[in-house]
Amino acid sequence: MNARPVKHSLTLRGHRTSVSLEEEFWRAFREIAAEEGIALNALAARIDAERGIEAGLASAIRVHVLRHFRAKNAD
Repeated sequence: MNARPVKHSLTLRGHRTSVSLEEEFWRAFREIAAEEGIALNALAARIDAERGIEAGLASAIRVHVLRHFRAKNAD
């Protein structure tokens, strides 16, 4: 397991940004986007729009991934 964050570029509302996440989070994030049938950029834009200003985008994505899989396991 590599715990080092990996930086990827995303496009949010027409603007490029970089996000650093651990590879396991990138895989889970892509899996969620695929399950929802939307592009990774669209999912990132939705998370970005819903996050508070006190949370960074990478943190908001990690929390979204965690909540998604917790909810899935609760079913």
